Amino acid sequence: MTVLSMYKSFRTQFPKITKKADVEHIRLWGEVNPECAYSWFGSLANVLNYEMVVSSAENDYKSLFEFFRSSYLNGESEVRDCIDVSFVENLFFNVPVEKVAPFWDTFPDVLKQLYVRFHGRKPTY
Repeated sequence: MTVLSMYKSFRTQFPKITKKADVEHIRLWGEVNPECAYSWFGSLANVLNYEMVVSSAENDYKSLFEFFRSSYLNGESEVRDCIDVSFVENLFFNVPVEKVAPFWDTFPDVLKQLYVRFHGRKPTY
C-alpha cells in the first residue's frame, strides 16, 4: 500500500468525514489534490480534533482508527511515516482532556505508541 492508495481507500470508505477534511484542506492549502495526500491526512486530523470537541460519539471513529491501525501495520515505510507524522502527531491537539479520554480509549495501541513516542506523554490538554 502506498500513501496514494491509502488516501483513495480512505476516501471511499469514509466519505462523510472525507468531505469535511476536504473543506479543511482547501482552507489550509487552497485545493485538494491527490499529489498532496500526505498533508491531507493532517487536515483530517484537524477535523477529527474538532469532532472530538463537539461530539461524544467515540464509537463512530473506531472503524476509522482501525483503518489507520491496519494501514500502519500493513503499509510501506512511506505509509507508516504518513500515519505517524501527518495524522497521529496532529491528533488530539487542543482537545480538552475530558473530551480526549473516550477517544483515546478507542485509539489502537500501536497508534498510541506513536503518539507517546512523539509527544512524550498521552494527550492531556
